[in-house]
Amino acid sequence: FLIAQRRMVAFGKKLKQLQVQEWQGYYINYKLMKKKVKQYVQQIEASAENREYILKDFSRVLDKQIEKTVLFLLEQEGQLASRLSSLGEQHDALIQQADSMRIPEMQEAYRDVGRDLLKLLYFVELNAIGLRKILKKFDKRFGYKFTNYYVKTRANHPYSQLRQVLKHVGISAVVGTLSRNLADLQDHQESFISIYDHPALALPDPIIESINAAVDRLTNSTDFLQYLGKHALIPEEELPSPSDDNVDERYHFMSLLLNLANTFLYMVNTYIIVPTADSYSLSLGAAATVCGAVIGSMAVAQVFSSVYFSAWSNKSYVKPLVFSSVVLLFGNTLYALAYDLNSIYILLIGRLFCGLGSARAINRRYITDCVPLNMRMKASAGFVSASALGMACGPALASLLQTKFKIFKVTFNEDTLPGWVMAFAWLVYLFWLWTSFEEPSQDEKVNSVQQETNSGLGTRGLQNGVSQPLLSSSVEKQQNEDEDEDEDEDISEEASEESCKPVTSIMSAYKLLTPSVKVQLFIYFMLKYAMEVLLAESSVITAYYFIWSSSNVAIFLACLGLTVLPVNVIVGSYLTNMFEERQVLLASEVMVFVGIVLSFTLIPYSVPQYVCSALLTFVAAEVLEGVNLSLLSRVMSSRLSRGTYNGGLLSTEAGTLARVVADGTITLAGYWGMSKLLNATLLPSLLICICSIVATCFTYNSLY
Repeated sequence: FLIAQRRMVAFGKKLKQLQVQEWQGYYINYKLMKKKVKQYVQQIEASAENREYILKDFSRVLDKQIEKTVLFLLEQEGQLASRLSSLGEQHDALIQQADSMRIPEMQEAYRDVGRDLLKLLYFVELNAIGLRKILKKFDKRFGYKFTNYYVKTRANHPYSQLRQVLKHVGISAVVGTLSRNLADLQDHQESFISIYDHPALALPDPIIESINAAVDRLTNSTDFLQYLGKHALIPEEELPSPSDDNVDERYHFMSLLLNLANTFLYMVNTYIIVPTADSYSLSLGAAATVCGAVIGSMAVAQVFSSVYFSAWSNKSYVKPLVFSSVVLLFGNTLYALAYDLNSIYILLIGRLFCGLGSARAINRRYITDCVPLNMRMKASAGFVSASALGMACGPALASLLQTKFKIFKVTFNEDTLPGWVMAFAWLVYLFWLWTSFEEPSQDEKVNSVQQETNSGLGTRGLQNGVSQPLLSSSVEKQQNEDEDEDEDEDISEEASEESCKPVTSIMSAYKLLTPSVKVQLFIYFMLKYAMEVLLAESSVITAYYFIWSSSNVAIFLACLGLTVLPVNVIVGSYLTNMFEERQVLLASEVMVFVGIVLSFTLIPYSVPQYVCSALLTFVAAEVLEGVNLSLLSRVMSSRLSRGTYNGGLLSTEAGTLARVVADGTITLAGYWGMSKLLNATLLPSLLICICSIVATCFTYNSLY
């Protein structure tokens, strides 16, 4: 298996230089379509009455281009099917003769067919990219949503050639034949095990994994696992890269498990104090609304810790994780001792230290750099699931700590026990980390850092090599003087080596943020602000209006947290396959708006009103977060997928800043009195939500 995997890596290198000259005439003629768009612009300027003719003519020309490509695709599929049929006859003869010496030769023959299929998939993918760019350019030039019309009328029509590009049933049949025959030729051929009866028993061949990855990219399928992976904003390589061998050697399952455990414990640490933060503040002589500052102090420190941990991960993984554990152990101990020291300042300092121990940047970076490509999406989904589980377990654990006793004059009660429990948990984790974590060797680390810059370039170099006839030819490059800046950007942005290098400063990262990316980050700020206001002030609001105990608040928050994974299942498996992600995005923003409006106390406040509005706001915000990060992973520059100042860091900073502002709002609003606290904190949420909806509407067409 490892030998075959290395052959696939070598094939990825060779494919980068591949020039498909014999296929040149079968690509969608991107150059011709751009000239058509320019001609249409001139016709519109001459007479506005030409609009209907232009739409019909452009549809006809595009249909012909797609038909040419699809007919060639069917011809190539037929050739592959003929080769597979011939190999099938040889396969049957080999089994009857029981000639085990020819099995490697037969496996390699099937892999050759797989490589040709992979080449064909890149052909289809590049044509799909060209088609998307053509439609996007037409919409931009004419201000007409031609894309919606064209795709809706062609995608489901029984005679549409576009369905072959979108559905590619023939390709799936070829993949199925390859998978079955390669599985039959493995070492267990005498066990009579079928992949149809026991699909999990067959070790997947690397060529099949590469083909499946290409098919998934082509269809842009969004099953639950992929949805969670995008939710984590962890980049996924599109093609085998030269660094894949190093990644395989650096992978260590226990180290990955320790990273996920760190993610889980940190989220528990964040939310375990929420139900009792107000009562703890009161016991130290402060106002109940100081709970906003207590909860938010952790987020304030996290703004800075995310940056230095992200930079530290360039050199080591275990050292920052050990430092994080020690700091969190110390911070939770201070948080617990603040009760006996009767000091609100010790309480705040303890939470600041907890924020300084936030190693989520390390957790993301480890998955990116040290987990093999075929496991990265599962690891990303595990990262999101661990976060969601920790968010639910934190308040649930707090509800169990309803006791009071003293040991050597040290008080253990519902306020201090969360600190002591988390301090003990981090002590156990530190011991586990010290004994089980395997640090990748420095040589492998250096090689990976050097090659991660080139991996994106290798992918794009491959795509540019195959797509050269689609985008431009060597002769056409000399005629670029008559093209406008927009047309130049479409080609140069993906082709230049500079565009694949990671950024080295926060200002460089900011300059790469397009308007649509800025709107996505603002949406992330909005939803984190709304969620933090809801969660952080829950203990204060429910105690004031409904006289809820800390255990009741904890159970309520735990129930909210338990909705995260089911909601992601529904969105990832159903909604994003039924609707465009940008449609789900806008609908979720509207639902957050409705939830915030229903939360205002304009009439006598009741438990059903609070619970229903909180549930609506929280669930809508969770849906919005997943879809927003999924879109963000697509529209963000490739230079922000690696390095210290990556997309994950930017989204983390936006969310952390939102939590800081929200917790500060709660603390400041407390000076106006408890009766005005709820409306005073909801009003900024409402205004920010309205602004995000307006911004989304303005950038809606650019969210693909």
